[in-house]
Amino acid sequence: MPTTLRRDSAIALLALFAIAGSVGAQFAHASLSIQDAFLLVALAFGGSILVVGLLRQAIKGEFGSDLLAGISIVTSLCLHQYLAGTIVVLMLSGGQTLEAYASARASSVLQALANRMPSVAHLVHENELRDAAIENLIVGDIVAIFPHEICPVDGIVVGGNGGMDESYLTGEPYAIMKAPGAVAFSGAINGESALRVQVTALAVDSRYAKIMEVMRESSQRRPQLRRIADQLGAIYTPVALTIAVVAWIASADPMRFLAVLVIATPCPLLIAIPVAIIGSISLAAKRGIIIKDPAVLEKVDQCRVAIFDKTGTLTYGRPSLTEILPGPGHTEAEVLALVASLERYSKHPLASAILELAQQRGSQHLETLSVSEQPGKGLHGSVGGHNVEITSRKKLSESSPQLVDQLPEMASGMECVVLIDESYGGTLRFRDEPREDGLNFVRHLRARHHFSRVVMLSGDRESEVRHLASKVGIKEVYFSQTPEQKLELVREATRAGETIFVGDGINDAPALTASTVGVAFGIGNDITGAAAGAVIMESTLEKVDELMHIGRRMRRIALQSAYGGMGLSVLGMFLAATGHLTPVVGAISQEVIDAAAVLNALRASLRPGSLTDY
Repeated sequence: MPTTLRRDSAIALLALFAIAGSVGAQFAHASLSIQDAFLLVALAFGGSILVVGLLRQAIKGEFGSDLLAGISIVTSLCLHQYLAGTIVVLMLSGGQTLEAYASARASSVLQALANRMPSVAHLVHENELRDAAIENLIVGDIVAIFPHEICPVDGIVVGGNGGMDESYLTGEPYAIMKAPGAVAFSGAINGESALRVQVTALAVDSRYAKIMEVMRESSQRRPQLRRIADQLGAIYTPVALTIAVVAWIASADPMRFLAVLVIATPCPLLIAIPVAIIGSISLAAKRGIIIKDPAVLEKVDQCRVAIFDKTGTLTYGRPSLTEILPGPGHTEAEVLALVASLERYSKHPLASAILELAQQRGSQHLETLSVSEQPGKGLHGSVGGHNVEITSRKKLSESSPQLVDQLPEMASGMECVVLIDESYGGTLRFRDEPREDGLNFVRHLRARHHFSRVVMLSGDRESEVRHLASKVGIKEVYFSQTPEQKLELVREATRAGETIFVGDGINDAPALTASTVGVAFGIGNDITGAAAGAVIMESTLEKVDELMHIGRRMRRIALQSAYGGMGLSVLGMFLAATGHLTPVVGAISQEVIDAAAVLNALRASLRPGSLTDY
């Protein structure tokens, strides 16, 4: 835990216990000196630290609502209003605790990424195993990966057969089968079988290290969000100080200065706004939405650019094999058996759909050897004595243009082409169905939430992305995007305005962090959840809409409480400045204003009649 976060948390707890002790002493009919003793301890230890910090900010020219709170703490001591001063200490330190927590969130994401990687690998040397630091491995080394261990390197499988969980990279919760020749990525979780992998990249150049680097860079560039209280306090503080000073000079009575500052204590800012935020966080939690960064609620209704990952957000994330078109001399059953036997060792998300249909039809697994799946080169292998290649229409046109004429006409959605013994074997077509409410949801973003752009950003192929985009009414699409490319596109959009990014894979984590508001679907991965400002437990678009409405409602209620409380406080300041309110009456009046502002802010925790509008 960062030092500032520990300090502010300790001060908040000290103030809370002091208030409880003073109230308890009052009920026990203890003397006034004993009641005040509790409060003076909090003011002496906690209040002094806060006031010194605020003085340093003032020297730097930083004037906000917190500065006025510091003056109020000092004023409360001068007026012997110890309880009011301690409450201000509690609210000030509590607000700073929230802010420090939000600022430390990005570093916790990086720590979560770093913690899951092993520091040593099992190096195979002269048929013996010895542990070696991963930074000391060189290209060509052979490492052993035991069952359920995390793969420490990028490499090629040279021994063993088994599955690996690569969801940290693909976002898809599928077990990717591995055989000699298959690619293994650092960070993947090995299955139940031991594997041997030949290192193809140094640790600093691995895929996992690149994601770490992207995350670190994006966290450093993350937009700095100011709290609503800071924005309003920048106006309110100089107004209050001006009224207090003018009253003192005009009347030559320092008591009027004190009276104005007492009633100017910005509790509607320091109390009502956090109450509205906490109430909204509670309401969101009841609706299955976990708010990890309170700034999300302040900013989500101001976003005008919505960026969506495709798989698992606008779709259900479960592609299905809908059609097998066998080539001349082949049957559906033969093509399915050959492809399914090879796809057992693939990392592509469509492999799951192929294997599911093969299981339904009782297709047998054939002996598979020499599996190879190099990026951009498709899937190759020897299956049942046949040379089988699974590729795309585009890659086929580049490598074997003479076979393109045998392909069926292009159809919308996803497809892959199968070559058997270097001849056309068949075409497989897939569908990842869009969510039923996807079209209505996208349409309502412009009409109801005033979004100027709705973007689909995906790592999938062009035909699949454009097909889905047409189904849900999105015109601006980006396809075949790596995590680094996603990050740059989101960063560019965020530089131009407020953005909301919705994704569900670890490969989305950098983009989630770079957006103004990052929303993650599901709770299957700690890193994605940590990178997001909000996590939606039930993966539905309706919950995204509820989040936007909760944020809009929170902001409205918080501003009502702040503006209403400040307006009444300004009225009270003028009455105090003209001598119509003494410091004691001003303090009582301020308490009434505070109570009204807080009661209004408490409405944020209550569910309204509806939280969706599409």
